[in-house]
Amino acid sequence: MSGVTTANPPFDLDAVNQRLAGADAVKIIKWASEQFGVGLVMTSSFGAQSAVLLHLATSVIPDIPVILLDTGFLFPETYKFAQELTDRLKLNLKVYNASITAARMETVYGPLWTTDEKLYAQFTKIEPQQRACRELGAKAWLSGVRAEQTDHRKSLRTVESLNKQYGVYPVHPILNWTRRQVGEYLAFHKLPYHPLVEKGYASIGDTHSTAPVGAGQSERDGRFMGIKQECGLHLPATPSENESREGSSL
Repeated sequence: MSGVTTANPPFDLDAVNQRLAGADAVKIIKWASEQFGVGLVMTSSFGAQSAVLLHLATSVIPDIPVILLDTGFLFPETYKFAQELTDRLKLNLKVYNASITAARMETVYGPLWTTDEKLYAQFTKIEPQQRACRELGAKAWLSGVRAEQTDHRKSLRTVESLNKQYGVYPVHPILNWTRRQVGEYLAFHKLPYHPLVEKGYASIGDTHSTAPVGAGQSERDGRFMGIKQECGLHLPATPSENESREGSSL
């Protein structure tokens, strides 16, 4: 795991969240930029509505490092969409892969996404994100999660306490945005949705765990066969998991 500090944050977390309550996304991003400087990074799945936060963040910090966790199982459309947005927004894209190739992982371990989801997440999401944060010197992480997407995300605040898995403070500029607000922003700025949205996909991840959704379903119902809502990247680790990840080089 990255060299994580357990020191108190260099700001009053409760006071910051009170001050940023109701603030627009640009103000939140500017606060994070002023607070963390070059230690501010962002992640993007280049999913259905990813263009929103990418556009917002780069309008404030044009060269912010954008981390893409390439699991090896992304849709071909996702790779093309990522390249399109990288070219259009001139993104400072940083692609991180698992330390084991997708082909080797599937050959040695089988379909981990059905047999051991925690190990699959560790290989493809958690360890690469830890490595990215360590190599980029990250202190804070802009994420495009929204409260209406999952039950866990409803519990989040604009600025969260130190995430000890990654050694960063998560910052959620569009946490309180609705799906309608996202659509209006994309339309106003003439930004694209992921191309699979036209085929009924509302939330897009790996090919083996993503399906279209029907009328009346939530955005995340098409993920993980409806069994769960989170891939594990945004969930806090348990103490035992933190211990097992110390020094891990999966």
